[in-house]
Amino acid sequence: MFDIVNYLLVGILSLLFLYPVWYVLMASFSNPAKLMVHTGALLLPNGFSLEGYEAVFKNKNIVTGYTNTLFYVGAGTVFSMFITTLGAYVTSRRNLYLRKFLLPFFVLTMYVNAGMIPDFLLVKTLGLYNSRLSLILPAAIGTWNLVVMRTSFLQVPASLEESAKIDGANHWTILWRIIFPVTKATFAVIALYYLVGKWNSWFHAMIYLKDRSKYPLQLFLQEILVANSPTGLGGEGGAGNDFYRLDQIIKYCTIIVSTVPILCVYPFAQRYFITGVMMGSLKE
Repeated sequence: MFDIVNYLLVGILSLLFLYPVWYVLMASFSNPAKLMVHTGALLLPNGFSLEGYEAVFKNKNIVTGYTNTLFYVGAGTVFSMFITTLGAYVTSRRNLYLRKFLLPFFVLTMYVNAGMIPDFLLVKTLGLYNSRLSLILPAAIGTWNLVVMRTSFLQVPASLEESAKIDGANHWTILWRIIFPVTKATFAVIALYYLVGKWNSWFHAMIYLKDRSKYPLQLFLQEILVANSPTGLGGEGGAGNDFYRLDQIIKYCTIIVSTVPILCVYPFAQRYFITGVMMGSLKE
């Protein structure tokens, strides 16, 4: 009886969570005229049409946003993983000087934030304003990710490291040939966290960037949704009347276009997810 109730409850919750995504997907394939007058649930496309996707992909800002986002996600995730791995390795050394001081100092940054204006002034003073690096360097390390990875490193038996040192291994060898293979599940999960966070990020781009050619895809999407108008796409790719007629469906299509790539990543990282989180969250 418990299993029946449990599966029933999880099934209902899954439907509640998945329906908004399904609604947006079906709406993106619907006929714009029929969708404007439609009310209630939407289980199938209301008059199949690809007009919205045609309008979206005709606009050069979407291509520009995709290109920039791929760069920010790729370069940002690699750099963040590299820096986070080094920080986790150093703070996990049991004989590290001031070890008890460093970790609380890092954790303090999770609770104390100077605010948006000091962050902006710092970025501008460092010469990063309107630079692509402004979206990579300031957010290079997530403190929670560093703590989880450090905890995972601490669970590696000390005997493995000692045997490697006896064979003449240095810190780089120990990190990449001893610790990394043992904790690769945690690496996969932390990389997924960084990837999703950077893919969805738009606020820092809105603050630090003024050149539209450097905007990520999510910032263009934010403009469309907030402005409640297709002018967020730059007003290009078709006649003005067509854009106003496609107003709602363009939003749905843009959401799908910006969401599907990141959803495709989860199946490949799913088998590492639970193992990696548990490995980095328990301390014996």
